Amino acid sequence: MSQKNQSFPFPLILAFLILFLLIKLIINKPLIPILGFHGILSANTPTSQLRDMHYPEKDLEKILEHLVRHNYWFLTTQELYDLFLKKYHEIPKEHSNQKPIMISFDDGYKTVHTNLLPILSKLEKKYGKKVKVVLFINPGIMQREESASTHLGCQELREGLKKGFYDIQSHGLNHKNLTTLTRRELVQELQQAQIKLRQCTQDLDPQQQVASHLAYPYGASNKQVRYYASKYYLSTYLYNDKILDYDCNQNFYEIPRIPVNRKMTFQQMLEIAEGFQQDKSLQKCEGK
Repeated sequence: MSQKNQSFPFPLILAFLILFLLIKLIINKPLIPILGFHGILSANTPTSQLRDMHYPEKDLEKILEHLVRHNYWFLTTQELYDLFLKKYHEIPKEHSNQKPIMISFDDGYKTVHTNLLPILSKLEKKYGKKVKVVLFINPGIMQREESASTHLGCQELREGLKKGFYDIQSHGLNHKNLTTLTRRELVQELQQAQIKLRQCTQDLDPQQQVASHLAYPYGASNKQVRYYASKYYLSTYLYNDKILDYDCNQNFYEIPRIPVNRKMTFQQMLEIAEGFQQDKSLQKCEGK
């Protein structure tokens, strides 16, 4: 009796191969979630101050610890620009198996320093890993005396930068809607924000990476704003509730970000971090 052929039929092999390639494509899809926070609410924050755009301290610590434990890579703006957008260099070996993510905070609220910095120090001590966060700062507001109790000052920025936790970038000089300004006012907002932030951090930033990137106040931009922003900044960030596909996005002056508020649950945050919400939030490649 002849031995039966034990080989798998070709259609079945092909189906398995296609499934494997699809799974690999999904896992390796070039997605980077960029999360945008504002202030941080402590447990004893009065009910009258519970603004939706701020995020609870306890929940923030929970999500950051989860990301650390699951080996995420906390990108700086320059790393995103050099390695993923411009692709100047290969991904360093120490990051090759990590999932990239960016955590940003707008407006320079003092609670970033009083409530967040201790969390970052605690996580570094516990896991031996440094969580870097991007701060988009308005130096014009920072320098006002009446803002001293609500917003970060230069010394606080320097402390976080010196410890290696802060990536300090521009949010315009005075948090004005850039699309409403005259050309002269627009240039003033963009240029002076960069000058003042670099003056604050000059001796700590020999490569002048501070204020090399900009987040548009209110997420508002137009053709004129993008044109002048490109004269002073390497890249700029929106608020458009989309996840960055870095193989698709060729416009460095419209980098997508997802705004985070206190109504966003821990599970929703994890889904965004893992890219599970990519179908409804992913930018579509034009011409592809």
